[in-house]
Amino acid sequence: MPDARLPDGKDLPEISVVIPCRNEEENAPLIAKAVIAQLEPVTRSFDIIFIDNESSDRTVEVVRAMCAEDPRIRLIVNSRNFGQMRSPTHGIFSARGEAVVGMCADFQDSPELLPEFVKTWREGVPIVLGVREGEKTGPVLRFFRELSYKLQKSFGDYQAIPNATGFGLYDRKVVDAIRAMNEPEPFFRGLLVETGYEIKTIGYRRPPRSGGKSNNNFFTLLDFALNGLAGSSKNLLRAPLYVAFFMGLLTAFCLGGALFAAFFGRSVQLWLLAAALEGQFCLLFLFLGLIGVQIKLISERTRNQALVLEKERVNFPPDN
Repeated sequence: MPDARLPDGKDLPEISVVIPCRNEEENAPLIAKAVIAQLEPVTRSFDIIFIDNESSDRTVEVVRAMCAEDPRIRLIVNSRNFGQMRSPTHGIFSARGEAVVGMCADFQDSPELLPEFVKTWREGVPIVLGVREGEKTGPVLRFFRELSYKLQKSFGDYQAIPNATGFGLYDRKVVDAIRAMNEPEPFFRGLLVETGYEIKTIGYRRPPRSGGKSNNNFFTLLDFALNGLAGSSKNLLRAPLYVAFFMGLLTAFCLGGALFAAFFGRSVQLWLLAAALEGQFCLLFLFLGLIGVQIKLISERTRNQALVLEKERVNFPPDN
């Protein structure tokens, strides 16, 4: 096998693979080995970037040792846990490749798809995403997953691709376009759709784990889904205005009922009480909706913060 190490100087890798990790001391060497095995035959140069999100095990030590052995492997150590949205995105923005691959460290994503990703990208497709097929999950998790997709479809500014977790390859122009959006809580898989660039999906079945276990549980996945819905659904802030409109209609209906009852000499107290309560809710949701629209405008005008703060970088060139 010829030496595929990155050349010296300012030459850039063709492919950068970004692997977020937290407590992945068992998986990190295995996933790096699997990625190298898939990319060496198909690309002239590549690098692998691990970005550690405050691991409490030996992940940083293990990856740092890997960096010492192979200059294609790089490491970013965050100063604290910045969450499942900001940390991976920061790693993608730190990559220098002509195309960037995002994938998990715990073998949720299949390294065997990498050659097909590269082939499809070279054919001119700027975004290539893996889509999980036939994944077996419990009824509760399946319900919440389907619910999150329905809510995102109904209220989202753009529709995310179901069962596409973000595992895929993104052209440099796509990464630069998302960076220019300057999202403080980037829902990356949604932002890929928002760019408007062509997307091709490739189906795959989740492979059996080669080692270790996932750090995700129901609550971390629920938190990610809620953050994704909020981050990609700014129109949801207008929802109280629709509720206010509906309550306004009910208020008008009850006032009409009171007039009808008074005309025929019947009691109007319950009609007026209902109208008063519904009118109060109408005003409450009206003001909440107006506040939400203002928050949206403020958010659009003040996006200017770092995704993460770094503690250490290993194997990066001085200008990166």
